[in-house]
Amino acid sequence: MAGLKLYSMPSSGNSYKVRLLLALLGRDCTTIDVEDNSPELAQAKADGRLPFGKAPVLQLDDGRLLPESNAILSWLGRGTEYVPGDAFDHAQMLGWMFWEQNQHEGVIAVRGALSFYPSRKHLATPDRMQDLLDRGHALLQIMENRLRGRDWLVGDHASLADICLYGYTCTAGSRGGFDMARFPAINRWLAGIAALPDYVGLEG
Repeated sequence: MAGLKLYSMPSSGNSYKVRLLLALLGRDCTTIDVEDNSPELAQAKADGRLPFGKAPVLQLDDGRLLPESNAILSWLGRGTEYVPGDAFDHAQMLGWMFWEQNQHEGVIAVRGALSFYPSRKHLATPDRMQDLLDRGHALLQIMENRLRGRDWLVGDHASLADICLYGYTCTAGSRGGFDMARFPAINRWLAGIAALPDYVGLEG
């Protein structure tokens, strides 16, 4: 068996959340770094390792390629404590994962990327950054409201919903410049995830 192989962009929250779940599950996996604008990224694309042209992609033992971070989380999480057994909780978990990709990431991650990556800073116009800041605070408030009086987004244990939303929320302040002091419940939740056994941070 070839073993699992993850094509991962080290600075990306989407890649990080897969590395985080792998660590929490104690799963062995070879990681191939394909950082933004790197020769390794270009080579992975040329070799057909990135079906959608971006990381992360998980290569399975049999060579099949699985792109998209939340699809990878779903595959890795099946049968584990990170997927609720209750049907409604399971559906709620998926709802938060869909929301993360179609709402949260396109604002929180984008503002962080415009500030963090030198190649994108020319796109960080004042009007755009202010719009992303306002929209991001509104999105974070949705999470804050959900997490008041509860430890996790769904159920009484960390789920894939928490892992996927942690990926970019953990750098919302440091990269995106969002005012995280507004969100005590989110900060408590971030600390709870960082306290999970075998947790690894973005920098590994």
